[in-house]
Amino acid sequence: MAQYNPYDNFLKVLDDAAKAIGMKEEDYALIKYPERELKVSVPVRMDDGKIRVFEGYRVQHSTSRGPCKGGIRYHQDVNVDEVKALAAWMSFKCAVVNIPYGGAKGAIKVNPSTLSKGELERLTRRYTAMIFPIIGPEKDIPAPDVGTNAQVMDWIMDTYSMTSGYTVHGVVTGKSLEVGGSLGRPEATGRGIMIVTLKMLEKNNLAPKDVRISIQGMGNVGATAAKLLYEKGCKIVAVSDVSGGLYNADGLDIPKIYAFVKSKNLLKDYKDKDAEHVDNKGVLTCPCDILIPAALENQITADIARDVKCKMVIEAANGPTTVDADKILAERNITVLPDILSNAGGVVVSYCEWVQNLQSLTWDENDVNNTLYKVMSRAFDDVYNIAKEHKLSYRLAAYAVAIERICTAKKKRGLFP
Repeated sequence: MAQYNPYDNFLKVLDDAAKAIGMKEEDYALIKYPERELKVSVPVRMDDGKIRVFEGYRVQHSTSRGPCKGGIRYHQDVNVDEVKALAAWMSFKCAVVNIPYGGAKGAIKVNPSTLSKGELERLTRRYTAMIFPIIGPEKDIPAPDVGTNAQVMDWIMDTYSMTSGYTVHGVVTGKSLEVGGSLGRPEATGRGIMIVTLKMLEKNNLAPKDVRISIQGMGNVGATAAKLLYEKGCKIVAVSDVSGGLYNADGLDIPKIYAFVKSKNLLKDYKDKDAEHVDNKGVLTCPCDILIPAALENQITADIARDVKCKMVIEAANGPTTVDADKILAERNITVLPDILSNAGGVVVSYCEWVQNLQSLTWDENDVNNTLYKVMSRAFDDVYNIAKEHKLSYRLAAYAVAIERICTAKKKRGLFP
């Protein structure tokens, strides 16, 4: 069996979407290749005095619509094909929501939970020094991703600033409030999931109280989406984290579970006589109306797609559905709202943070959330209208919107030299 390659997944959907709207390959060939791929070796002195060398990456997919934007991932299984795919998806995500960014992604091959805080800081600062020449507020603006957080962004901002000789708030987003972060940023991706979910319910004449939702992943994105959707009246019947999942056909006590996971507890240790402990597959395939995969890539495989019992998938993770699984879901008339639209809330509010940094302003949280709602709603309507006009899946429609915007920008700018 061939190993799953997320970049091949991206290229397949790109080709399908371009053909669906009548584009020739020569019109979009340039965006099939990242503009720049940087691989770095990151030496770190560990607490025991020994030196370990970690492998790191920064891939810049496109700068046609503006500076690159994309998170930095710390994960032991990351590889360059995954980073390339994530960078390309960022280009498309920014184009779908129509903010003036291209896409990039960074990563270090490491399990951050095995490092002390000091080791993590030294790793982050050395990695920042290694990618320093290609990042900056006008070039490439990193952000948090799997395995990183506001503290990691604070260290990156400080390292970049110390090297530059002055404070540069706008080099990263997702920072702590005290060093130039934005209100509303930690909840932004989960809030965006809530916005597009409610838009989908509205288009299907469904009330929140009438839907059952299963959420795979209770990290920042999944937990926030669960909390906000619960507050809107949705019934959350299943959730999971790395340790396992919980299921209750009558609905889970999300405020209690949210507080439990936010205290850094694992769901395997959660006690509730009305909730059944299930495995990851149980959360993905339990009876529900909406399935929200909010973990890592490649979660809904062909085998899982045959077993899911939902009517709709809303992708909160990046690339959670394989190409083969996508076909099976389509054959089963299960609607899929793609990642490059549904989880774009984070980059929208990252853009808000960047704008605040460049202008030395601070917006209140209502301004941030109102901007997020306006941008996500407009993007949803753009994709929905293209899907209906061309009779496309929402994934192909979202890709079509992005391809057209990126390729138009490339064409207008021309080829240098």
